[in-house]
Amino acid sequence: MFSVTLKLMKKSGKMLIPAGIAILIGTAFIAATFLFGNSMDDSLRTQLTSRFMQADYVATLKGSNGSDSSTYSDDAPPTVGTFKAGEIAKVDGVTATQSVVYGDGHVKKGDDSSTTMYGLGSSSSRLQPVEVVKGHSPLKTNEAAIPEKMADKMHLKVGDTFKLTLSEGGSSNAPTANATLVGLTRDQNGSYTVYGGVTLVSPQVLTKLYDVNSFNDVPSNGLLINVDPAKTGTAIPQVKQILGKKMSVDTRQHIGDEEMKSLSANGSSPVKIFLMVFGILAMFVAALVIANTFQVMIAQRRRTLALLRTIGAKKGQLYRSVLFEAGVLGLIASVLGILVAIGLMALLGVTKAGSINGQAMRIIVTWPVIVVPLAFGIVMTVLASIGSARSATAVTPLEALRPIEVTDTRKAGRVRGVLGALMIVLGVVCCALGASRMPSIINTPSPGDGSDTTYEYALFSAMGGCALLFIGLAITATFWLPVLMRGIGALVAHIGPSANIANANIQKNPRRVAATGVALLIGVTLVSTIATGAACGKQTMDSTLDSHYSVDMVAEGNGLTKHTADKVAKVKGISDTLYLPTATANVKGKNLSVLLVGVSDKQALQKVMHTDISSGTIAPGTVLAPLDNAQTGEKLSFANNTVEFTNVGKNGSKNHVNLPEMKVTQVDYRKLASMYSMVVFVDQSTLANSNVKTDGHMLLTKFDTNAASVTDTFDAVQSALGSTDGINVSGPIADRVTWDTQIDTIMKVLIALLAVAVLIALIGVANTLSLSVIERTRESATLRAIGMTRGQLKRSLACEALLISLVSGVVGVILGTAFGWLGSYMVFSLYGKTAYLFDWKFNGAVLLIAALAALVSSIFPARRAVKTPPVAALAEA
Repeated sequence: MFSVTLKLMKKSGKMLIPAGIAILIGTAFIAATFLFGNSMDDSLRTQLTSRFMQADYVATLKGSNGSDSSTYSDDAPPTVGTFKAGEIAKVDGVTATQSVVYGDGHVKKGDDSSTTMYGLGSSSSRLQPVEVVKGHSPLKTNEAAIPEKMADKMHLKVGDTFKLTLSEGGSSNAPTANATLVGLTRDQNGSYTVYGGVTLVSPQVLTKLYDVNSFNDVPSNGLLINVDPAKTGTAIPQVKQILGKKMSVDTRQHIGDEEMKSLSANGSSPVKIFLMVFGILAMFVAALVIANTFQVMIAQRRRTLALLRTIGAKKGQLYRSVLFEAGVLGLIASVLGILVAIGLMALLGVTKAGSINGQAMRIIVTWPVIVVPLAFGIVMTVLASIGSARSATAVTPLEALRPIEVTDTRKAGRVRGVLGALMIVLGVVCCALGASRMPSIINTPSPGDGSDTTYEYALFSAMGGCALLFIGLAITATFWLPVLMRGIGALVAHIGPSANIANANIQKNPRRVAATGVALLIGVTLVSTIATGAACGKQTMDSTLDSHYSVDMVAEGNGLTKHTADKVAKVKGISDTLYLPTATANVKGKNLSVLLVGVSDKQALQKVMHTDISSGTIAPGTVLAPLDNAQTGEKLSFANNTVEFTNVGKNGSKNHVNLPEMKVTQVDYRKLASMYSMVVFVDQSTLANSNVKTDGHMLLTKFDTNAASVTDTFDAVQSALGSTDGINVSGPIADRVTWDTQIDTIMKVLIALLAVAVLIALIGVANTLSLSVIERTRESATLRAIGMTRGQLKRSLACEALLISLVSGVVGVILGTAFGWLGSYMVFSLYGKTAYLFDWKFNGAVLLIAALAALVSSIFPARRAVKTPPVAALAEA
């Protein structure tokens, strides 16, 4: 029987191609998910062990690499001398040693400054954290090698001199070291991308930076050891004996294994699980395509199956035959899908388009890459064919004498209708309950902060309600979707004979049309939901941020200079800027941290602020203060409307002073610098007359959104500030760009993942048309015989494809918009008044793509329909 099945499968090969493609795409996605996860694990392992370079062995304090529970908690921090590098280097078999020394600091040249990570130069390239691509590694006094991108940004070249500082607790009196640039470094593996690379320095430079007596006193995390492989057995025991019991000596590979285990105790990866959800969704949509294919194929074979029953085939044999055919199809398509995934990921690795954390993607094939997608593909295909297999067992021997009738006229089951209706009703109730709880939650202090589970219950209720409603609509689509298409088709039928034929054809097999429409409905609904939620979220957050800040953008810090402020002022899209001196202070008798800002022109300050400050006063002997504490939100009050500032200029300066009592006027301006209790404005003469040392500056900036886009302007401002570190940027513009970027990134990723399901659904549209052409061979021939032209027949199939895709797409957009609005209300109403937007451009683009794809999918079925002459078609039918 299986040999007969394979012959039947070969005969129906063209019919199985769309279903095979659907399976191929779904399994390729799942296989690619595992390959991507393996590459991420490999990248993470490289990141975790990058501090150990290419060392054979690593000596560390026990417990510092996760290999032992004991620690040196009661002893002084380890230093270079702790690891006895000099003694270990003399051990027979040890070829090289290097102390593990790192530190954060700044590279400074004039007004330019860049943050960096320090590493130790070495004569062995294997024991350096980065590669020296120009010049040589710093080994002598006052030598350093900086990242090549940093050199370009700061306009430094080999031979130039500059200053290095160490970030030790933020002290302005941190030790510095003069250095000469002897080389340029490059982070080939991207291990230090987050730091912008590594600045290599000589031991003498590190000694100066840490302000210690000798290099042996510099803090160290371990010792790297390279060993002659032939002498490992004797060298390592000697090394362990020298270091003693409080030290551990492990291979770099072993340390990496232990750290990977500590990151994922249960062996699961959130990224893999997240991506697998979309892979399963794609396979579910593919199952609808497979089910349609097998239904028509079994209907076409009814006479063949009846003949097999006549010659003795049993129902069980026919049942197993269909499942076997599905299994073979799933096996072949899954294998091809796995190969496609490996090929695509390999291509990404070669072209470096899929680099992870700056590292080229490595293809690592493990057993889940093969087994999981293969199992998914076969199981989903077999499950999707069970309904068709049951139909095959219902064929009787007498049907061999009847004409073939492939049109499925069965009605949808009542159980399905009742179950779907109940889910829809329950879903609506849950959504209403969740939404109805939000007003009381919004008026509760700190909603959704985890201290009260009411918000979580409301959110879960709304999400569960949407899921129930959507599943209920999908289950009952067999009832309502054909009716909707019939109604719209009746209107379209007036366009001409082709549209009339298309409308009639759609009504012939409502179950198949509904299954095809649901596949597309799922993808479009999810895509529209994400797009609507993103649009509403961005608009809501933009409005909320604008209402919480009084200045578009604030830049402040010790690294802010007049030269930098002038560069920002010249950026297109910046209408006004104000560069002001600042000094830190305290309030006498109150626990308030204050930032004093000196102002010489109140009108200039008003130009950059949204808040009306005309009621306030900035003059000698007066201070302009906010109404609320920026850190606690509490109202600020001052006895007799006066205030006394103490320790003015103390931050970074020993010459702090106290200001005399000043009169206070208050205005409701907000969030100029959230790290202080309040930011107050005083006349610059007040600071000058009191000899206040202003140790910082603040740049207040106003954006002109009509001159340039907010994102472009902010990027240009960031570029202007890019060569200077130690500057904090805040304000609604900065937060808005951050929010918009995060939302856009998430939306793009999710839509890209959902595009797989939409693609499979569109393949299903082409599949439905192809099957319809096959089963309507006699009808098409009759139409041709009575005068319908080839063009009219082609247009009828194009209209049929458009009806299926556009009706499903429009319903999907409507559902997606409703779900997106509800989701936006449940999430963003916590932050402000929710904006309800309809993204016409995006949703229009989705429908346009669906329409174009439907037209393309109708080309090949149309060619097949008009290719056969009417006489031959009538004879075949």
